[in-house]
Amino acid sequence: MPANDDGSTGLINLGFTANFFGTNYTQAYINNNGNITFVNPLGTYTPFGITGSTTPIIAPYFADVDTRQGPLMTFGTSTVDTHNAFGVDWNGVGYFGEHIDKTNVFQLVMIDRSDTGAGNFDFEFNYGQMQWETGDASSGSGGLGGNCAAAGYSNGLSGSANNSAELAGSHVCGALIDGGVNALGTHDLNSEQVGRYLFSVRNGQVVTTTPEPTSMALLGTGLVGLVPMLRRRRRSV
Repeated sequence: MPANDDGSTGLINLGFTANFFGTNYTQAYINNNGNITFVNPLGTYTPFGITGSTTPIIAPYFADVDTRQGPLMTFGTSTVDTHNAFGVDWNGVGYFGEHIDKTNVFQLVMIDRSDTGAGNFDFEFNYGQMQWETGDASSGSGGLGGNCAAAGYSNGLSGSANNSAELAGSHVCGALIDGGVNALGTHDLNSEQVGRYLFSVRNGQVVTTTPEPTSMALLGTGLVGLVPMLRRRRRSV
């Protein structure tokens, strides 16, 4: 994606069908500020609460990314252990306004698992160096403090139909970045790879297949239970 602040793509083909809480999606908007959405593009730069959100969203790191200096956000299709996959890389991105004194490395990977049922898929959040949590326009200073980053997902429905979750430490300044109590790069979820948070979506629902580690509990409503993509090793579930 070209250098920008708060930009989004048009609808991008995922390369497979993803049943996300009963709605089948084959395309998504890729938003520079650390997330993808399915109904409309999202230019919001100060992270709102993903838990309970009425925006269908998958957000590995919702914060004010600014790529007018430094590396760009990139995306594309590939395969992971023969499964079709779609990935988005924020590889060393800076924060608003045009700062690259601190940079973040994170990734979203969506993997087709229709071999286990129509519309089934996995999604991963992967993290490397994470040095900043806020842009200047979100009351931050030097990439820190103010209204801080969040990570999670929401089906975008209202009231009791909402199914959403945030990673522990979301919106808590200092928690998700390197050295924080919930530092994304040194914890994991449903994975043996440090810095990887793995979610399986089966029959339209996010399910857990292993106990949540005590170091990184998943917080949310309705919960049922950076390396190159081609080098990833997958579970068989």
